[in-house]
Amino acid sequence: MAREILPVADRKQVRAYARRLTLHYPRELTLALLLHGLAAVAGLAVPWQLGRLVQDVQYGAEVDVVVVAAAIGAFLLLQGVLVRYAVLASARLGEKVLAELREEFVDRVLGLPLSTVERAGAGDLITRTSRDVDALSRTVRHAVPETLIASVTFVITVGALLLVSPLLMLPMLIAGPVLWISTRWYLQRARDGYLRENAAYADLTEGLAETVEGARAVEALGLQERRRARTDDDIARSYAAERYTLGLRSVWYPAVELGYVLPVVATLLVGGLFYTNGWVALAQVTTATLYAQQLIDPLDRFLMWIDELQVGGASMARLLGVANVPDDRVVSTSSPAGELLEASDVRYAYREGRDVLHGVSLTVQPGERLAMVGPSGAGKSTLGRLLAGIHGPRAGAVAVGGVPLVELSLDDLRGHVALVTQEHHVFKGTVRDNLVIARSGADDQAVRKALEAVDALDWVLELPEGLETPVGSGGLAVSPAQAQQLALARLVLADPHTLVLDEATSLIDPRAARHLERSLAAVLDGRTVIAIAHRLYTAHDADRVAVVEDGRISELGSHDELVAADGSYAALWTSWHGTSSTAHQ
Repeated sequence: MAREILPVADRKQVRAYARRLTLHYPRELTLALLLHGLAAVAGLAVPWQLGRLVQDVQYGAEVDVVVVAAAIGAFLLLQGVLVRYAVLASARLGEKVLAELREEFVDRVLGLPLSTVERAGAGDLITRTSRDVDALSRTVRHAVPETLIASVTFVITVGALLLVSPLLMLPMLIAGPVLWISTRWYLQRARDGYLRENAAYADLTEGLAETVEGARAVEALGLQERRRARTDDDIARSYAAERYTLGLRSVWYPAVELGYVLPVVATLLVGGLFYTNGWVALAQVTTATLYAQQLIDPLDRFLMWIDELQVGGASMARLLGVANVPDDRVVSTSSPAGELLEASDVRYAYREGRDVLHGVSLTVQPGERLAMVGPSGAGKSTLGRLLAGIHGPRAGAVAVGGVPLVELSLDDLRGHVALVTQEHHVFKGTVRDNLVIARSGADDQAVRKALEAVDALDWVLELPEGLETPVGSGGLAVSPAQAQQLALARLVLADPHTLVLDEATSLIDPRAARHLERSLAAVLDGRTVIAIAHRLYTAHDADRVAVVEDGRISELGSHDELVAADGSYAALWTSWHGTSSTAHQ
């Protein structure tokens, strides 16, 4: 299957979203700005006091050192208190913004078209939901408040410097070209660099996940060197991407540091020259120099956090890009007239020009049990996903009750057709939580019946806390077979009319799976069941069997009819029956 990287939002989208999200909390933003402004004003008092002290000493005025020290101490204390509450207000604002952003991102991910989730690389999705969210969390929690503090402090300090002496602002301008040119050079390259870095990390995660999940296949087919070479290439690309962004920082940081020192030195030297010419007073030179020194902190804080803002901006672009995925269905107002499932001349391709299904037509009657069998890679799972509405066909149509599946909303679709594969997930929470996620209003009796239907009630009741036992991440570990049973119990609770089971019992012992499928058949009586399986007892019990070969249905009929026809299915049955005579009893 061709892997597709999800889209990335552009700069305009990122800026608009950040602006909207920040302005969504005007009261909190106003409070934070006000407190930071007051803290900055309190910090300006100390240089002003020192400037007056120098002037008094210069003219031989009487100076009460205790009063001056007390005043300086009082302003420093006031500044400390204001900074404390200003940082707290900024942190609260940041947490609210982050919480809303996370919730919106989860909504976007859950709203992704199912076909996109199937095609998207696991590494890309994992990286966006983990690394990118973490990076954005650091940005919102730290970079945004810090740059907010720096901006307010810088503006107020520059204003104070202008009040002291507009002439002494002139030396400050020498830093402007250095900071502007270096920062502009950096910003033009940083965003794309960090996007490449994140994409390279996603490829690395994808490759490692595939290797770990397919470890047995890798060993069986002797693919260790090929997978190792893939990992080495991914690491090399990730290293090159990170080295590029490091190179940007190694050029930008020294230029920024130079921009900090120049204003202080220039103010002191030029201020001394102005003083000797009688243009400014010594107190003004002292105060202006101290203000220039004070400007280093907000400038340093602002410019240093710009790098984190670039990281966060790249992560936000990747998170927001999820919303740019086009929908794979256009919902119509038509309602299915019944549960008849029909595939008409269906063709499908994962890669353009390379169909994996070639004109497949199939009609599944309501309440029918259909088994799909055939060699690996024949197209069984692909056809199953089309019948479940995961993918839309490239050509032809798949409809339920006369309405194409791609014209049904996801909620409506899941009421008609549901897919269960051999890939299951145990969510963090209790056993009950893992089940009622399929039907929030299910009571204990319904939950127990669902567990009993999949032969899981006994082992669940033997858990330390029964249905309330925590499982998933940080909880009790359940076996792959037990995870499959929980997934099937969710399916029973969801109660769709048509079920597509793609190797849904493959991880369970054959004898136990045989009993489980018989139990499920009793519970799902009257429901349409399409079972994709390698264990041919499933086909033996089905009403009809569809043999899929090379993307086509080569045979279709009951078990007895196909055995009598002595074709592909008969050969499969003879081969399997001879080695599995005990398993299918």
